[in-house]
Amino acid sequence: MRVLVTGGAGFIGSHIVEALLAAGHEPAVLDLRPGAPGLPRVPFHRADVRDPDAVRAALAGSGAEAVCHQAAMVGLGKDFADAPGYVGANDLGTAVLLAAMAGLGIRDLVLAGSMVVYGEGRYDCPEHGTVRPGPRAPEDLSAGRYEPPCPHCGRPLTPGLVSEDAPADPRNVYATTKLAQEHLAACWARTTGGRAISLRYHNVYGDRMPRDTPYAGVAAFFRSALERGEAPRVFEDGAQRRDFVHVRDVATANAAALTALPGRPAGTLRAYNTGSGEPRTVGEMARALAAAFGGPAPVVTGEYRLGDVRHITADSARLRDELGWRPAVPFSRGVHSFAHAPLADPPAPLPAPAPAPVTVTAR
Repeated sequence: MRVLVTGGAGFIGSHIVEALLAAGHEPAVLDLRPGAPGLPRVPFHRADVRDPDAVRAALAGSGAEAVCHQAAMVGLGKDFADAPGYVGANDLGTAVLLAAMAGLGIRDLVLAGSMVVYGEGRYDCPEHGTVRPGPRAPEDLSAGRYEPPCPHCGRPLTPGLVSEDAPADPRNVYATTKLAQEHLAACWARTTGGRAISLRYHNVYGDRMPRDTPYAGVAAFFRSALERGEAPRVFEDGAQRRDFVHVRDVATANAAALTALPGRPAGTLRAYNTGSGEPRTVGEMARALAAAFGGPAPVVTGEYRLGDVRHITADSARLRDELGWRPAVPFSRGVHSFAHAPLADPPAPLPAPAPAPVTVTAR
């Protein structure tokens, strides 16, 4: 299958290109970057996913039969001033891509989704069963009360695995744009008879992560600090639960999704959690990475960021059962490899998109 990988020169995208080649597909890349170290030699279209003409040319020029959409602005960012950048890169870019696909009759899409659409993960109260706590209060976080209580009785909760059927509850701008991407893709599928799969990535880590950027994941923060000879700084108390999944496993999940798409019903989007299935704490990741790197031990700071959630771990049974995917990189091996792999340079800031022509009709 000929596949256009948007963002294919990036951290996850470049691994997906390798996985598609290994699976016998013919990938091409659309990316603003000129390339990436280690990126296989494949057809390359240097373009902005928000540029309708460039996107259409890349789709037509590559003869794409399917698209693997990875291009996005990622991470929690710095503050709300980042909102226009996130909405432009993630939602406008996705809308431009889907419109071009609709015009060219391309009907198969794998979307880079995210676990951030859930907000907090699953929690169980001994009295009220499964509950959904609201956003944590700044005064609680400042006082070191990090665990969300039961919204009904205030009792401590037990965190569990979140399934794809959990209601969405995005807690920051990035999360909101990732949910909007899924809604756009679902609308595209219904309108065109397309078939879409959203892989809701959990905490992806591995070689080629970008260094020293507020838009990277927590594992990249820790690895960047170690490379500078500094101790990783762990926010809150380090007991936040996450599902750290290696980038090579995420890449093979994309290959499995592309293989499954032709058998999916037309007009549908199906979401799949994409995680290792082995919850770890943020503190565990920091300690394991520091030990593998041979650097200073982590420092637990008690700092926090509004918009962060306490616990979010994946139930990836649907992906295993329906697509036959299995993670192959154990945590210990993945962390050791990541500790010694070079980090990539952070991507350049996105340029402002060219304004679209506007027609005003008097009423």
